[in-house]
Amino acid sequence: MKSSPSLRLRALSLSRRGLLALGLIAAVPVHAADPAPAPKVLRYAIRVAETGFDPVQVTDLYSRVIVAGIFDTPLRYSYLARPYQLEPGVTEGMPEVLDNHTRFIFRFRKGIYFADDPAFQGRKRELTAADLAYSIRRHYDPRWKSGSLYRLENAGVLGLSELRKAALTHKTPFDYDRPVDGLRLLDRYTLEVRIAHSDPRFLYHFADPMLGLVAREVVEHYDGKIMEHPVGSGAWRLADWRRSSLIALEKNPNYREEFYREPVPTDNPVLAEQVRRLQGRRLPMIDRVEISIIEENQPRWLAFLRKEFDMVDDLPAEFAPIAMPQNQLAPNLARQGLRAVRYARSDIVASYFNMDHPLVGGYTADKIALRRAIGLAVNLEQEIRLPRRGQAVPAQGIVAPGVTGYAADFKSEMSQHDLPRAKALLDLHGYVDRDGDGWRDQPDGSPLVLEYATQPDGQNRQLAELWQKNMDALGLRIRFKIAKWPENLKAANAGKLMMWGLGWSADIPDGENFLGLGYGGNKGQSNKARFDLPAFNALYKKQHGMPDGPERDAVIREAQRLLVAYMPYKVHVHRVFTDMLQPWVLGYDKNLYLRDFWKYVDIDTERLAREGAAR
Repeated sequence: MKSSPSLRLRALSLSRRGLLALGLIAAVPVHAADPAPAPKVLRYAIRVAETGFDPVQVTDLYSRVIVAGIFDTPLRYSYLARPYQLEPGVTEGMPEVLDNHTRFIFRFRKGIYFADDPAFQGRKRELTAADLAYSIRRHYDPRWKSGSLYRLENAGVLGLSELRKAALTHKTPFDYDRPVDGLRLLDRYTLEVRIAHSDPRFLYHFADPMLGLVAREVVEHYDGKIMEHPVGSGAWRLADWRRSSLIALEKNPNYREEFYREPVPTDNPVLAEQVRRLQGRRLPMIDRVEISIIEENQPRWLAFLRKEFDMVDDLPAEFAPIAMPQNQLAPNLARQGLRAVRYARSDIVASYFNMDHPLVGGYTADKIALRRAIGLAVNLEQEIRLPRRGQAVPAQGIVAPGVTGYAADFKSEMSQHDLPRAKALLDLHGYVDRDGDGWRDQPDGSPLVLEYATQPDGQNRQLAELWQKNMDALGLRIRFKIAKWPENLKAANAGKLMMWGLGWSADIPDGENFLGLGYGGNKGQSNKARFDLPAFNALYKKQHGMPDGPERDAVIREAQRLLVAYMPYKVHVHRVFTDMLQPWVLGYDKNLYLRDFWKYVDIDTERLAREGAAR
């Protein structure tokens, strides 16, 4: 008969006490085990609420950052290499590019696993080439209303547009299992992707969160709630989520062995020293990321000053004169050891006109004149000086600095403030005050009331005040439709807003990313204005297949001129940003295209203990 574990332990304990009493063994003091080190937590806040965490469905910057941390992409950008360069993410080397950039072969690394999830029924789920094929197909499934589909459709992945069309025509579920010429599994770890049109920049999309690698079992398990249940093979897993309040991420226990091997920067001694310190460390180096959503700038900034947050991602413009006088870190903040990372983001801030709206849309001379007059009445000097506190430069066109196709010498009326000319345009085309109430009417005498969508935060209130002042000076009535940002985004994609102001940051370091805002095939996706001009569409398609160089740059310039002439967008500014770090945050630098920076930073716990607030 076997003794129970409890009896064996009791006998062992008694025999030990007996031996101690007889002096046969020495009494050894028992020490408590050393406590486990406290987890390293990076805390900061963003100003816009998330929309969800499905790579296919999300298009807003803030949600895409979270998606980038949870889901691997086949490729990624080197964190610190400049100029920006692609490198393998989960592939064995870079993909093979064949047949004039129309055929691409991806070879996946073995032994990469998704985070554990009930959808996998208790087994480890390896990432394979089939997951990339499935993740691409999902963008074509009408059910998911992909906001990034246009990027794949413009390249023309062979056979998928036809599958999508069949599902729409017959109102049947999208056929994920039907073979297509554009996606061919060569073996468990190898996928061949074929596209209809030569696309020298096609690989950029495979480093973007839109192609975060998703497991089919997870999508089918959570069905319509997939936005709430992200499961990827990336460095992080969603640990806690309070909608529009807090997003918490923790290390993915299944994350592969990966080590810090970043180039040491030569132009930043402080960062260079930190990078040397981090070399060879296993990634990620911190344990948890907590992101609060605080829409108002003042409490977000004050919480950082109280050391409740480790960083400020985008210093609020109204505090720039205090924190960054003459664009230099304020001496009192420098004495505290804070670090500022100032950079020009490749982005635009624009107000769009819904080209399908009966008041501001259309391609006739009178509608074009109305939009151009409104654009000329916008005082960008005041906008940059007042609500933006000097943290922006006027935009000449829709292509932002820092991407292929941007031309510093391109000049246009986009940045001009010319109220007399604006009034003359309206007078010429019949937008005059016909009933004597002091406000201009439409040419047919009906009322003219602009409606501009905006958000309730402080900076947007100031921008709305400027819009009011500018339109009053022009004699146009304007009213404001206030809603949360995710609500305005949803309405914009559905074509339900007359006008809205929003930023657009480059997804890839190429000007096509901005020209796509005006391409007719992108209506309801990136093209919020729903602009659809055959001449512009032809130029967009032409530059798409061209190699980088002066000839392509000339086509991009011509396309920009059409956008200035028809004015579906009033492009206001290109913004300049500053991120601020507490002295215990190590290794941070701004990478415009690699969103998930968290795994490349560390927390100096000793310095945090000395200088940080109790948290």
